[in-house]
Amino acid sequence: MDGVEIRAMENLVIAGKAYSSRLLVGTGKYKDFAETRAAIDASGAEIITVAIRRTNLGQNPDEPNLLDVLPPSQYTLLPNTAGCYTVEDAVRTLRLARELLDGHTLVKLEVLGDPKTLYPNMVETLKAAEILIKEGFHVMVYTSDDPIAAKQLEEIGCVAVMPLASLIGSGMGILNPWNLQIIIENAHVPVIVDAGVGTASDAAIAMELGCDGVLMNTAIAAARNPPLMASAMKKAVEAGREAYLAGRMAKKLYNASPSSPVEGIIDSSSLRKGKGQAA
Repeated sequence: MDGVEIRAMENLVIAGKAYSSRLLVGTGKYKDFAETRAAIDASGAEIITVAIRRTNLGQNPDEPNLLDVLPPSQYTLLPNTAGCYTVEDAVRTLRLARELLDGHTLVKLEVLGDPKTLYPNMVETLKAAEILIKEGFHVMVYTSDDPIAAKQLEEIGCVAVMPLASLIGSGMGILNPWNLQIIIENAHVPVIVDAGVGTASDAAIAMELGCDGVLMNTAIAAARNPPLMASAMKKAVEAGREAYLAGRMAKKLYNASPSSPVEGIIDSSSLRKGKGQAA
């Protein structure tokens, strides 16, 4: 087994724990818990993000509990602050998550700027991250694709930065690969694309850029066949990672290079001469 194959199998490490899958998935927007479980099984994901404000994890005893379908013994649950627009709401939500999940400290922080675009409010995000880190949380953080903001979040102690590819739920794919590359080149923690992925090729591109992983929800849940799309996303993330490690060929404009070697090729004059000798 060569070095590239070994590196392709390297685990994603977040907050000291290793994961074999680099695809992280959400649990919202499915028609029921059965479909949720089927899609997550097909994805191969080990980290499952859960919107605490929208999902029952036991706080509502008379409603179906997601933990019965996705038990913490099988998955790493990643409680998130979807729907929070202030520091106070985000911090309160993750404190509740810690109580519901018996002291669980790995969380996903997102503090949104407005309900129309769901773009992150970076000022509030930085403030909330500082509070949570001081309280012992391991914070994975949703951020804009601003390289400066991403670096600031890393420097205050976030265990992963999660820049958007495009707006949440838009399915527009990666709109600014150049900023993502800057974030990746300067990061010393995992960089995980979060938001905007629409189909398998988007996930593959993110991984080819050098991202450590991809998180998605709507791209799978809103597909006509969510389990089949989840399977496609699993393969795309794996293929993109291998392509990144392999190193793509250089792009060459108007500089064709034949796939087959040209040395020793038989030219037309040789063919004519050969025919004359045969005659």
